[in-house]
Amino acid sequence: MTWTRESLQTLIGERLKGIRIIAVSNRAPYLHRDKFGTTECVQPASGMAAALDPVMRACGGVWVAQGTGDADRITSDSKGRLQVPPEWPSYTLRRVFLPERLQAGFYSGLSNGCLWPLCHVAFLRPRFEPEDWNAYCTVNRIFADAVLEEARGEPALVFVQDYHFALLPRMLKERNPDLVIGQFWHIPWPNPEVLRVFPWQKELVEGMLGNDLIGFHMRTHCANFLSTLDQTVEALVDHVAMEARRAGQTVQVRPFPISIDFEAHSKTAASPRVESEAERWWMRIGPGDGPLGISIDRVDYTKGIPERLRAIDSLLRHCPEYRRSLRFVQIGVPSREDVPEYRDLAARVQQMVDEINDRWAMGGWKPIHYFHSQFSQMELMGLHRLADFCVVSSLHDGMNLVAKEFVASRTDGDGVLVLSRFTGAAAELGDAVIFNPFHLNQAREALQTALVMSSEERRRRMRHMRQVVEVNNVYRWAGKLLTTFLRLPQAAAPLELGSPNRVEKEPVARWG
Repeated sequence: MTWTRESLQTLIGERLKGIRIIAVSNRAPYLHRDKFGTTECVQPASGMAAALDPVMRACGGVWVAQGTGDADRITSDSKGRLQVPPEWPSYTLRRVFLPERLQAGFYSGLSNGCLWPLCHVAFLRPRFEPEDWNAYCTVNRIFADAVLEEARGEPALVFVQDYHFALLPRMLKERNPDLVIGQFWHIPWPNPEVLRVFPWQKELVEGMLGNDLIGFHMRTHCANFLSTLDQTVEALVDHVAMEARRAGQTVQVRPFPISIDFEAHSKTAASPRVESEAERWWMRIGPGDGPLGISIDRVDYTKGIPERLRAIDSLLRHCPEYRRSLRFVQIGVPSREDVPEYRDLAARVQQMVDEINDRWAMGGWKPIHYFHSQFSQMELMGLHRLADFCVVSSLHDGMNLVAKEFVASRTDGDGVLVLSRFTGAAAELGDAVIFNPFHLNQAREALQTALVMSSEERRRRMRHMRQVVEVNNVYRWAGKLLTTFLRLPQAAAPLELGSPNRVEKEPVARWG
C-alpha cells in the first residue's frame, strides 16, 4: 500500500488509542528562545524530529528530550512538561535539563567525538575518554528516570531515538519489564572489526539488547549489528530471522529506510513563496547563463565537502569550457562548533573555497559561492528549484535526506542528482549519477556527466526518482516501523490494557 498521513493516522487511531506512547531523543521537536525580548517557538532542523512529530501528534503521547533553548525553562512547568505544538497542542513534551559540563561529556565527547566518527568509519581517530563515557552513562540514567516517571509503573510503548541512548533500553527494561521498547539508530552501524576498538563495546551492545525491536536504515547495518553481537556477547543470533535471544528476551533487528513527507514538500516547493526565495538566490549569487550546481550540508567531516571542492577544482582544470561559466553554491550549515574537529573543518573549507576562487576567478565571475550559515526550508527549496544539478558526496551516511528533498522539490521534473554510493539513499535512488567521492577522477567525471546530460535523460531519471520518494515516504517509514512494533508478542499486554479512559493525563503547561 501507499502510506499517507491519513493511513498512518488511521493505524494509530485503531491500534494505539489509549496506549501510553513515550518517545525519547536528544534533540527536542520544539524549543523556545528569547528573541529581542519576546519568546518564540522554533522547530529545529532535524530529519528525525520531522519524521516522528506527525506520529506523536496522532497518538498524543509523551516526548522526552533535552531542553536546550534559552527560554525552555520558563515555558515549561516544574517537571519540564508542556503541550506542543503551540498552534494545536497534541502531545506532551517533557524536557530534561543537563548541567553544561555533563552535556559536554555526553554530547560533544562520547556521542559526537567517539560514536559518530566510529560508526561513520570517518578515518578520524575517535576520542576514548573515560570521563566522557561516565557522562554518557549518567545522562542515560537521567533520561531513564524521566521515562519511568512518565510511564508511572504501567505498560507502555517506548520509542528510543539514535546513538545518544544506547544504554537506555536496558536501564528501562530492568526497572519496568512491562515496557515494550524499540530503538531506531539513525546513523550507520559499522562492521565488527571497526567497533572492536571501542573500549565499552560490550556495555554498549548489552544496553541495546534491552530493546524488543531495533531499526536501522539499511539491511547491511542490521547484518553488521548482528555480527557484532556474535563477537561481543553470549547470545543466540539468528541471521536469517534477523533476531537475537539472550536471557529469555528476544530482540528483532529490521531495516526501516527513513524518508520525507513527499506530498507536503512538493506542494510547498511549487508555491509562490518558494518562487520568491528562488529570486532572492539570484540576487545573492548574481544571474548568469552557465550551469548552476548546489550542495547543502552541515559542516561535518562525514559529508565529503573537501572532496567535493577538489572535484570542482579538477573539473575547471581539465574542462576549460566551464571557466567563467559554472557557478557552484555550497551551503555549509554551522554544526557542533564546540568540537575541535568541526572548527578545524570549517576553517579548512573556507580556505579551500578562497584558494579555488583565487585560482579561477575572472572579472566578476567566481566558481564557488560559499554560505556558512543556516537557511530555512523555504530558502533551500528555492535553491533546489534553480539548480541544474545537486551534489551529495557523503563519505558515509545512514540515509541522507538532502538527496530526497532535492528530488521532491523538482516539481518541474528537471535537474540531476549526483549522489555518493556511500549514502543509504543510493540504494533507492539508482537514477542518480552514482559515484565514489574518494576517487577524484570518478567524482570529476560524475560532474561532467551531470553537465552534459540531455534534457530527455534528466527528466526520465528525475521522474523515476520522484516516484520512488513518493512511495517510500516518511509515513511508510513510520507505518512499517509501528506495524512491526505492534506485532511483537511483548506488545500484547499494553495493547490489551489500552483504552481511551485508562490513561489519566496530568495537567501540563501550555505555551502560545
